[in-house]
Amino acid sequence: MLADQLTLGLVSHIGGRERNEDACGYWGTQPLCCVLADGAGGHGGGDIAARTAVRSVLDGFAADPRCTPAHALALMHRANAAVLGRQRTDPGHGDMRATLVVLALDPASDAAVWAHVGDSRLYLFRDGHLSAQTRDHSLYQSLVDAGFADPDARRGNPQRNVLTGSLGIDQGFKPEVTGVTVKLESGDAFLLCSDGFWEFVDETEMEGMLQRAGSAQSWLDAMAARVAATGGDRQDNYSAIAVWYGPMDFSTRIGAAPVPGG
Repeated sequence: MLADQLTLGLVSHIGGRERNEDACGYWGTQPLCCVLADGAGGHGGGDIAARTAVRSVLDGFAADPRCTPAHALALMHRANAAVLGRQRTDPGHGDMRATLVVLALDPASDAAVWAHVGDSRLYLFRDGHLSAQTRDHSLYQSLVDAGFADPDARRGNPQRNVLTGSLGIDQGFKPEVTGVTVKLESGDAFLLCSDGFWEFVDETEMEGMLQRAGSAQSWLDAMAARVAATGGDRQDNYSAIAVWYGPMDFSTRIGAAPVPGG
């Protein structure tokens, strides 16, 4: 328990890889910042880039714990600058990259904001149902946007791993951030996860496991078990953070309207 209104869970697994290139963590209670990064495949030093990004965001938020879209965007640029700095000082990993997703919550003002780059995702479930999610920065998503690909066929498609945005880019770095601060409601559940996690648990399964879960950690554990059972011997690293705001009493709730942003 982080505070009266907030509970949090975290998982991070190496999968079938030689090292874990995911990194994640959180700082604070009220306000709270959660962050998750995934070292981009095919670029040396992805694990260094991910850890550098997470540390940069948490340090930046700890120094200035504000929950606004402008501050979330500033944290994204701070993380990108930190990764670019590591590229310059570590010539062996001059092309390191990472995805990043950041969530800031302030229970005192019932406020939430998030930002991301790459294909690590944030989901918001309201009243047990998917209400908002981030948009992947990937080649496959670009094809979906242009009407040339099926959004429901991305899992397992090799083009979904080709990123069109990430940390570690000097020119053209364009993270996305919620345009407005989202008002928290009791029963909101947030999920930050790497692509190795969401590829093997679809959104309907996420909802069902949430509605049956007794805690944020048990929700994550159920989804992680699904990933482990279906991912295979070469399963990518998979990591996630879950945050619950208020009690999850789905027996007395009805569906809510989607939340804008993401």
